[in-house]
Amino acid sequence: MGKLRDRMEEDLKLGGYSACTRRIYLLYAYQFAKFHMRSPAEMGEEEIRRYLLHLMEERKVSRETLRQVRAGLTFLYRVTLRRAVEVEYFPVQRVQVRLPAVLSGTEVTALLEAVQSAKYRAILMIIYAGGLRILEACRLRAEDLDSKRMVIHIHAGKGDRDRYTVLSERLLTFLRDYWRQQRPQTWLFPGQTQAGHACPESVRRVFRQALATTGIRKRATVHTLRHSFATHLLEFGTDVAVIRTLLGHGSLRATEVYTHVSLEHIGRTRSPLDLLGTPAARVLG
Repeated sequence: MGKLRDRMEEDLKLGGYSACTRRIYLLYAYQFAKFHMRSPAEMGEEEIRRYLLHLMEERKVSRETLRQVRAGLTFLYRVTLRRAVEVEYFPVQRVQVRLPAVLSGTEVTALLEAVQSAKYRAILMIIYAGGLRILEACRLRAEDLDSKRMVIHIHAGKGDRDRYTVLSERLLTFLRDYWRQQRPQTWLFPGQTQAGHACPESVRRVFRQALATTGIRKRATVHTLRHSFATHLLEFGTDVAVIRTLLGHGSLRATEVYTHVSLEHIGRTRSPLDLLGTPAARVLG
């Protein structure tokens, strides 16, 4: 794509997009051009349509991947090429709401105890204890933990947003022991990545091993610990708006999915059948 790629990258920077989003959008623009063997400047609505159908019907990509491809091409045509009409009339895919898997407290305890490495146990603990994303946990520094206010400062999370989340007393005790033993320098969890912090894929591998060791059969990933954090807080009575802030969600709608997976809340709800004949039912007429 040459100069067009450079221009798109500049536009993404000016728009304040994170480095991760810039990389993804540029990749999808490149793959679109490669598929047709032509510059995007020479193509339009018909070529975009054929490419998206190719991804859906032949590549069988996920809805999330398709959404990101469309977002990248929309930015390319609407902003960089200034030809918004090319992407104006594509139908928006209906959203499929799928409830996330959630681990019980007993299962979380078993998983953590199955991890022998202090570093990786600490990473998984902090993801569950504070609702962090995996990369947020890997990139933590010791100074991000504020033991006086009992909060964790998350720098440049999803959407390049900073936020604070809760620091567990139990986690803090474990991390102090870990720090005394390991004496990490720049990063709290050093590793083999180019930046020098722990590698997310290594964390995923350790999690899968722990899952196999414990015999838990749920379709769980490291991110399930974050889902479990939110769901368990809701079951303990924490307000949804507070959970949204701790998770760093851009809108309350993203957080409200946890109201559907909280069995504790569902179990406390009485069926209207059980209310028939009661004073409450008579009020309803």
